Amino acid sequence: MLTTANPSVAPAADATEATAPPAANGARAPTADPGVVPSLRITSTRYRLPVPIQRAVAVRDGASVIVAGGLEGSGATVGGVFRMDPTTGKLVALGKLPRPVHDGAGAMIGGRLFVFGGGSTTGTDLVQAFDPSTGRGAVVGHLPVSLSDLSAVSIGATVYLVGGYDGSSPRPEVYGTKDGVHLTQVATLPLGLRYPAVTAADGRLIVAGGQAAHGPTRSVYAVDPVSGTVRRLGTLPAPVAHAAAFTLGSSVYVAGGRDATDAAVAGVSAVDPRSGAVRAARPLPRAAADAAVTTSPSGVLLVGGWGGTTLDQVLRARLDAAATEPTASALVGAAAATGAAKVWPFAGLLLIADRGNNRLLVMNARKHIVWRYPSPGLPPPRFRFYFPDDAFFVHGGHAILINEEENDLLAEIAYPSGRTLWTYGHAGIAGSSPGYVHQPDDLYPYPGGGVTVADAKNCRILFLDAAGAYDRQIGTNGTCSHGMPATVGYPNGDTPLPDGHLLISELNGAWVSEVTATGHVVWSHQIPGLVEPSDPQQLADGTYLVASYASPGAVIRFDRSGKVLWYYHPAGGPGMLDHPSLAMPLPNGLVAVNDDYHHRVVLIDPRTDRIVWQYGTGSPGSGPGQLSFPDGMDLMLPGNRLPLHVDFAAPVVQAGRP
Repeated sequence: MLTTANPSVAPAADATEATAPPAANGARAPTADPGVVPSLRITSTRYRLPVPIQRAVAVRDGASVIVAGGLEGSGATVGGVFRMDPTTGKLVALGKLPRPVHDGAGAMIGGRLFVFGGGSTTGTDLVQAFDPSTGRGAVVGHLPVSLSDLSAVSIGATVYLVGGYDGSSPRPEVYGTKDGVHLTQVATLPLGLRYPAVTAADGRLIVAGGQAAHGPTRSVYAVDPVSGTVRRLGTLPAPVAHAAAFTLGSSVYVAGGRDATDAAVAGVSAVDPRSGAVRAARPLPRAAADAAVTTSPSGVLLVGGWGGTTLDQVLRARLDAAATEPTASALVGAAAATGAAKVWPFAGLLLIADRGNNRLLVMNARKHIVWRYPSPGLPPPRFRFYFPDDAFFVHGGHAILINEEENDLLAEIAYPSGRTLWTYGHAGIAGSSPGYVHQPDDLYPYPGGGVTVADAKNCRILFLDAAGAYDRQIGTNGTCSHGMPATVGYPNGDTPLPDGHLLISELNGAWVSEVTATGHVVWSHQIPGLVEPSDPQQLADGTYLVASYASPGAVIRFDRSGKVLWYYHPAGGPGMLDHPSLAMPLPNGLVAVNDDYHHRVVLIDPRTDRIVWQYGTGSPGSGPGQLSFPDGMDLMLPGNRLPLHVDFAAPVVQAGRP
């Protein structure tokens, strides 16, 4: 239930930085070369709120910000009113609203704070006014109906209220008021919306996303409050509600929110209010919804919010004229000549675990399939071959490790003969006892011999020795929380490093960590913009690459401090990723990505953020040029060199099941 007073324009420069002349719309525009699009920066302030809060009202009052109402972490509705210094975060209590509420909308009118609707256990039609100079509040009017989950935005002297929830259904009305008491309906949205993200640009209301009767939407509408006309302006990359919207420079930004699964997201979309074009912007430092958003002298502020728990953070959004969107850094290792990369982007053979088709494929850069498994010309698998989630060449390319995730089976087969060398687990039977696994992910060779696997639903990292027998584990069976070495929070990646350390990704909490061979943490981060971390990899320069398993998905390069160095996150078009599960750095500087829900494998040039090669049509299939939910891959260079992971020489020989 989003509770914000959404700003239309805001200064771009911090009070400690040199400011540029005001733009025509009143916002300060950073000086930049003509045609350059400044980059949005959303960073955490140096301060935090004294207590976590979400669904509050935040409005600008001169050089300060007034914060009122909301939900505390305990779930209690509060009515306190505070003045906040946006530079230091210092809060001064001003008093209380007559009626504690969350999910209302707020605005300053005539020097008083007006809070429209909201509620606690039920919604209300009350209009409350609070005078910051006296600390006194009163009920001054009523809405046409009881409304919570609405948004407010000011254009000139008029405050507009958009959408809301009447206790049974979302509402489509847009109301305008100059005094906070007398309201006039000025427009009607095509559908009722609660929790819409609303801001103003060029004298119009921009309404993005929101919760309709059928669920969150991805529509962006432009509302002319003078004529009452409403038109479809654009489309967000994914449905979202509970988001924050604000205008900086020439763009409208839609930040955070909740997706169709009700999970908080970190994505930020930039919308051109004239053309409706949508592009990806830098993400929030962490997933957040239900933040109150307002302007301040130092930029747009996002106050509190929800990210699985109630948040005490305050974020600041500004434009950075020194950087441009989209931002991308070249990965380590200079790429081959551009012309050559466009024609043959890799040498050797590419192995793909084509999960939805229950098969493995090996192809060259010309997209010629040179080997497939199972195949009539090869020995049949020892057990049903089902759900090959990942596959890696081992033994100098003479064998392939496979984890069959939903079949609860590990296997190694000889390449190219296809003969089964060993299996571990019981096909189709999950367990945690020796000889069993439960949703195994990323079966890797381990330095010195043996293998390691992220035994996901057992919440452990499992090690088998060179004879295929249980050796040891990191984590406690069935205890799925972030706390290594004792516990692991639902791991889905366990990439070994040459020194025996591992890169582990945990779905619970979205953690990426480097740990020692015994599970002791070297570093651990929740990477900004990372929704569900998948299969982290190390680059030659010591930085890291991880896929964000979401829609739209992302590929993120970061350093050991957790700082994001490159963020590939197109919000639409042919470059958009849909639930990418693995991103691997190729020796020539390109990045190979399993784009699972687009049923393709792509190679991305991080210097240009362009896809230079793909296999798969975008639709599932098993015919020529088609894949179905490809989830794993590996590369073998000429001379049987395996550049993407450590290898081992000693084979595993024992089958885990008689």
